[in-house]
Amino acid sequence: MSSINPVPDLEAGIQYWATQPANYDGVLGGFGTGSLPRVDSLGSRRFLLDLLPELSTVPSPFRSVGRVTSDVLLPLVSDVVLLEPVGPFINEARSRGKASESGILWKGIADRSKSVTFFKGALQSFDPVEPGIPLDRVGYLPQDGGDDTKSKFDVIWCQWCLGHLNDDELVQFLQRSKKALRDARSLIVVKENICREQNAIFDEQDSTFTRSDLAFKSIFRDAGLKIIQEKIQHGLPEGLYPVIMYALRETSHALQ
Repeated sequence: MSSINPVPDLEAGIQYWATQPANYDGVLGGFGTGSLPRVDSLGSRRFLLDLLPELSTVPSPFRSVGRVTSDVLLPLVSDVVLLEPVGPFINEARSRGKASESGILWKGIADRSKSVTFFKGALQSFDPVEPGIPLDRVGYLPQDGGDDTKSKFDVIWCQWCLGHLNDDELVQFLQRSKKALRDARSLIVVKENICREQNAIFDEQDSTFTRSDLAFKSIFRDAGLKIIQEKIQHGLPEGLYPVIMYALRETSHALQ
């Protein structure tokens, strides 16, 4: 299916991001101290609340030191599963989570009303249905000491990470993600940069694709997903790629 040459190299991408600072500025390409984090987080929360005001549980793969977890998801949901392949980033996210157990960095962690479970790994092999052994967890723990990491999810949130997958890998990840959704109202949300070219452009620096709107929509169809809502993220700094949020449901559930 992938006809674009070259294609993303996972290890090259990890090596690049491992050289970037493990903070908001690092994960946001130098825009972490301006208006971008606030504008992005507000737009994401509004998008989710318009679709699912009853949100509960979210697995979230993204380039992360915990920014989306703390600023978007924990204000809205009770449990987050965070996936990150880059060592310094997942370590920083864990540090912030641990600090929140005795402070107020992340909502609901100190009083154990919410939880964040950390996995170190890549989307190419991650299966939300069978996520494997977590790296760590903060906040709420099951009272019986059981394993709730195989619970199904209300939302699977993917932001600024899917460019590391080729087309076939992305279709396969989305198909696995469909099987992890709780019910017919559950969603996969994709929030990604969009190029104006017909298909995609390749960034050799971090070994990623920036796909077009048409390319994403073709992949969603191949994965058996239908767009139920899409929205441009307004208010970002000039000179950046446009960013679009797509809310997706399994094709057979899309009218519900």
